Amino acid sequence: MQLLDGNKVSNDIKDEIAAEVSKMVEKGEKVPHLAAVIVGNDGASLTYVGSKVKACERVGFESTMVRLSGTTSEVELLAKIKELNENDDIDGFIIQLPLPPQIDTQKVLMAVDPSKDVDGFHPENFGKMALDMTTFIPATPFGILELLERYNVDTQGKHTVVIGRSHIVGRPMSILMGRKGFPGNSTVTLTHSHTKNITQITSQADIIISALGVPNFLKAEMVKDDVVIIDVGITRVPDENAPRGYKITGDVDFENVSKKASFITPVPGGVGPMTISMLLKNTLLARERRAKMKL
Repeated sequence: MQLLDGNKVSNDIKDEIAAEVSKMVEKGEKVPHLAAVIVGNDGASLTYVGSKVKACERVGFESTMVRLSGTTSEVELLAKIKELNENDDIDGFIIQLPLPPQIDTQKVLMAVDPSKDVDGFHPENFGKMALDMTTFIPATPFGILELLERYNVDTQGKHTVVIGRSHIVGRPMSILMGRKGFPGNSTVTLTHSHTKNITQITSQADIIISALGVPNFLKAEMVKDDVVIIDVGITRVPDENAPRGYKITGDVDFENVSKKASFITPVPGGVGPMTISMLLKNTLLARERRAKMKL
């Protein structure tokens, strides 16, 4: 069994991006600039956006955090997005989710300029991804592809089972794993909460990508020997013995499933760290594309 070490690969990617940024600085070019918009005071969102700002510092990007109060109206947020769309200094920006209930999330995501949508959530970018066109791949699926590629995990002709059909992970992964090329060329089954006989399906899978958000859902008896496991789940489970009173747990019963797996991602330290690195990579791509458009 080999661990797919997201911490290590994420650090490698950040080093590669930092080297690219150094070249830009040497040539006197503008460095990439990522902005993040956060509405309200959700603790997990603040922590996540803070780690994005730190990651930008590490690779030499400029970053801007736009903090708006939890009472911000939809009209005010849309006006801020219009401002960011028109600001030529900003290459890419993200709207941190979840948004407060008074704001229509879909309307907000639709308002982001697709050429600055480094989260890859705009329908234009999602459609391009589905058609195998050059676009921004959502950061978590992009990170999973990168892990599979860097560990040279064979995906061709394999049966990939995706658990969960969210627009952020499950659905894009089901499209990406079936595309031509590597990683891809696999036969994909997309499962979800209404799937019957899920164990029958997972036990035939060569690769399982679980993005369900149910702690320890995938048990050893649900998988075959030498399976490849990508665990996207991340849930805080109360634990009196843990220093913070909880532990971070994935969708997979790691202790037992790892004994049967050929490759497996740990939680934490697997898919999680990759997400921020790939957001940085998308921002670098946005900067490069915008520079080409000006030529």
